[in-house]
Amino acid sequence: MKVGGVVYASPRAAALPTLLLGHGRNRPRFSASSSLHDHASFIKGVAASRPPEHLGQLLKILKIRGDTIMSPGAKQGLLPLAIPLARNSSGAVTALLRWPTAPPGMEMPVVEVKKHGVWLLAKNVDQLIHRILVEGDAQNSSEDIDELFDASADVGEKLYKKGDFAKSRISNLDVYLLKNVGLFPDVLERKVMRHFEEGDQVSALVTGEFYTKKEHFPGFARPFVFNAEVLLKVGRTTEAKDAARGALKSPWWTLGCKYEEVANIAQWEDEQIEYFKEKVTEEGRQEDIKMGKAPAQVALDEAAFLLDLASVEGTWDESVKRIAGCYREAGLNDISRFVLYRD
Repeated sequence: MKVGGVVYASPRAAALPTLLLGHGRNRPRFSASSSLHDHASFIKGVAASRPPEHLGQLLKILKIRGDTIMSPGAKQGLLPLAIPLARNSSGAVTALLRWPTAPPGMEMPVVEVKKHGVWLLAKNVDQLIHRILVEGDAQNSSEDIDELFDASADVGEKLYKKGDFAKSRISNLDVYLLKNVGLFPDVLERKVMRHFEEGDQVSALVTGEFYTKKEHFPGFARPFVFNAEVLLKVGRTTEAKDAARGALKSPWWTLGCKYEEVANIAQWEDEQIEYFKEKVTEEGRQEDIKMGKAPAQVALDEAAFLLDLASVEGTWDESVKRIAGCYREAGLNDISRFVLYRD
């Protein structure tokens, strides 16, 4: 089930984490010319969460790579759960993802924000720093890697020592990343495609299935979408359809592609969209309440439906007020203010 965007096993009903229940506070303001301090203050004061310990180092590294640091409140046109960090030369925005009702201890993932949602870059800030250092070292540019290590400060030395990639004698960078850094969606997908290129269909299917293990990327639909594509590629149409339908039980803004691409594999027309539209009407809400669902849970479900519907066309700003209202009704006042916040 989706509770404000996070996937759980049971139907849409769950207790609200009390640590997220908001209280009134003065609204902080942030300038368009953001500083490293701005992001930490924003995450604490607006996103009502704990800033990642090494966020400052990541921001410095992104700046060295040529990205432009953004104000954390520059959320116009973006998924309202994103906290912008930086924009690269191609216009792609790197951001933190603030799950509305995250399980205890779950760190904020680092994502690339796209029109229809997000693409997971790393499960947390440290993992992305680690990957960037490894990739920088593998490119054999001593000047660039020295600059990156200077920016990463002590955390860089703890995560990775210069030259370790060469010393490992692992010739393939993706293999090194998976073995020594962590799991990344793009790396796993390339691994599957390499298996196909080598004619090893069995290994491709096994890796595609491994990608979908729920402990690897909780809350994200992309692994199930890709597995559906893999199954379709080998002619297993029925299994591909089931995998695609499973993907659409997760937030649509985590599909990593357009909704229509997954709906086609699932062999759905517009019925799921129409169903969601019905669920966000007053009639749909009252029907859920009559069935015994708690009003707070109904509001959370409505927020999830609205986010899914907005992802189809990427029309986030048109829905943001209503989504914020749902979180407020559910008692998540801090999340409501965060969703509404714009510079």
